[in-house]
Amino acid sequence: MSDTPVVTRFAPSPTGFLHIGGARTALFNWLYARNQGGKFLLRIEDTDRERSTPEATAAIYDGLKWLGLDWDGEAISQFERRHRHAEVAQAMLDNGTAYRCYATQDEIEAFREAARAKGESTLYQSPWRDADPADAPDLPSVVRLKAPREGEVRIKDKVQKDVKWQADTLDDMVLLRSDGTPTYMLAVVVDDYDMGVTHIIRGDDHLINAGRQSLIYRAMGWKVPVFAHIPLIHGDDGKKLSKRHGALGAEAYREMGYTPATMRNYLTRLGWSHGNDELFTTEQAVEWFDFKGLGKSPARLDLKKLDHVGGYQIGIAPDDVLLADLQTYLRATGQDELDEEARAKVADVLPLLRDRSKKLTDVLEKAYFILGSRPFTPDAAAEKLLDSVSLGILKELTAALQHATWTLEGLETCLKDFAQARDLKLGKIAQPLRAALTGRTVSPSVFDMMAALGKEETLGRLQDATSPA
Repeated sequence: MSDTPVVTRFAPSPTGFLHIGGARTALFNWLYARNQGGKFLLRIEDTDRERSTPEATAAIYDGLKWLGLDWDGEAISQFERRHRHAEVAQAMLDNGTAYRCYATQDEIEAFREAARAKGESTLYQSPWRDADPADAPDLPSVVRLKAPREGEVRIKDKVQKDVKWQADTLDDMVLLRSDGTPTYMLAVVVDDYDMGVTHIIRGDDHLINAGRQSLIYRAMGWKVPVFAHIPLIHGDDGKKLSKRHGALGAEAYREMGYTPATMRNYLTRLGWSHGNDELFTTEQAVEWFDFKGLGKSPARLDLKKLDHVGGYQIGIAPDDVLLADLQTYLRATGQDELDEEARAKVADVLPLLRDRSKKLTDVLEKAYFILGSRPFTPDAAAEKLLDSVSLGILKELTAALQHATWTLEGLETCLKDFAQARDLKLGKIAQPLRAALTGRTVSPSVFDMMAALGKEETLGRLQDATSPA
């Protein structure tokens, strides 16, 4: 661990849902902070007042809480710190690393048109850069950074390694607008510095920002944080993730029935690796997470892999966690949560429900046999299995089951003997039996269900199916 306490942050703009890419960024920052025994902070970058909404902020909080990414302390509003941002801009004016620029938009555009005509760089070079402040006119002005004009601007990055830009490709960026409001570039640096952020893990679309922001740090004599710019998530076709690839928001994956542990495991592996480990607990991810595992190539969203991870995580989830996840899913999708009696019923048969379940929707579908009530009305697929021949077989089976030993072994023996005596394959009996017991075609094994339901309930359901009122 580092001698300096590690502080990471997640800084989303509240203009919509928690994007799946943002969720992964938050997760990486959370994992590294927890691995290092440091702090993970949350900042809401709400300076764009037209697009920032309280609903979007709430959605970000909700998404992070659902994923289990707890942040330290209170979330910080960037907008509420605008006076501090202006204070730093003034400090840069005072130390000569920034200047007031009085150029109008028309003058800037005229400069660029002339540069284009000459085939020169259109980066604006303000005539006010080296002007005497005493000559300042009484006009609106912006505050610009006095960026270096020669040499190189370099940063060290844990993923991208040594990155450099020619100084003459970076302009004197605006720090403070003419109305006194800070730009994104200034606000981010000031906030990160004041929050004590030591490590910034974010998408590589911010790489150029890191170069420009490093100039503000140096202008103020502040230590530049450690950067780690991770490749963006791509779709299964290798192109940048977009609506055509499906769900983009964390809440959509919750509504599809994936568990938080599934998402943490899967997203951790999108751009980070620990040997060949694909499936692991969150505790293992915290223990293993480091910068060495971060790759430079874009990761691809693969829903088949996500399902595979889901099966593993549902299989290992503690009972209380899985039950809580079910309640969260039902609440998020506007369904009634399990009452105390239903919760107890589900808890009793959780081992049956986990088997081959990849999502909570699978768990609930399998739980129907214990949560549903008689008489069970077969759905369309189940009804096809309950033809006259099958109902005749089930009627005979009901009589045979009256004498069965009501254990898994006893029930298996009874059904196998029954099938053998009639020269039937077990599946020819099990499929209509499942349909009769649940009204569905998907459920745990018929033996497990009968053992869990007990003799009286099982025979009652068979009689309902074979002798309808």
